[in-house]
Amino acid sequence: MTSDLRRQLILSAARRCFARNGFAGTTTKSVAAAAAISEGLLFKHFPTKSALYAEILAEECEADPDLAHLLGQEPSTATLVELVKGMVRHFLQIMDGPDEQEGQRLRLMTTSHLDDGEFARLLYAKVGDLIGPVFTASLDGAVAAGDASRIGSEPLNLFWFAHHTLLMAALARLPAVPCLAYGNAGGLERQLCEFILRGIGLNETAIASHLDRDLARSPGQPVTAEGV
Repeated sequence: MTSDLRRQLILSAARRCFARNGFAGTTTKSVAAAAAISEGLLFKHFPTKSALYAEILAEECEADPDLAHLLGQEPSTATLVELVKGMVRHFLQIMDGPDEQEGQRLRLMTTSHLDDGEFARLLYAKVGDLIGPVFTASLDGAVAAGDASRIGSEPLNLFWFAHHTLLMAALARLPAVPCLAYGNAGGLERQLCEFILRGIGLNETAIASHLDRDLARSPGQPVTAEGV
């Protein structure tokens, strides 16, 4: 069996184990048994359980059709706004939706920050590699078009600032009784979008033009899976 085929076999077995038992209830030994291989062979492909789980989440992102469509767009102001809108809707879905699996992933991400950080580092690296180039190229396009001002010398940091804002906002509303309700939840999506777009440098004209057009789409449409 080739290395790539063995890797996919391990990932397939791990998906079943994680879906059945969750992250905490799954061990590398149980994944190895499900894949009919030794634990030592599993470690040659994935050195830790966190690395295995991060790879599964990254593959789910890559397989998302809306994200694939977005990543295939020409870098532009419109693509940048669509990306921010997708991020906001993704995290709002975690805040308001009944998907316990997404909630558990958010808890795992948060716990990783307070522990050794391994899982968070792995997932940040994968999300950054997947979405970072589209974000930075689209921001460059917005600046060139006169729709945005350059802020700082590290444009990818702006993506992470946006991501962290949404991560914390979702965390505040994750418990059954939210830690923070944010007042009028009906206007939260637009407020978050405007806050982030202004923060990454877009001017008011560009925000009004592109955001109004994007938010006019059906609120029930699928959202992209930008990085739990």
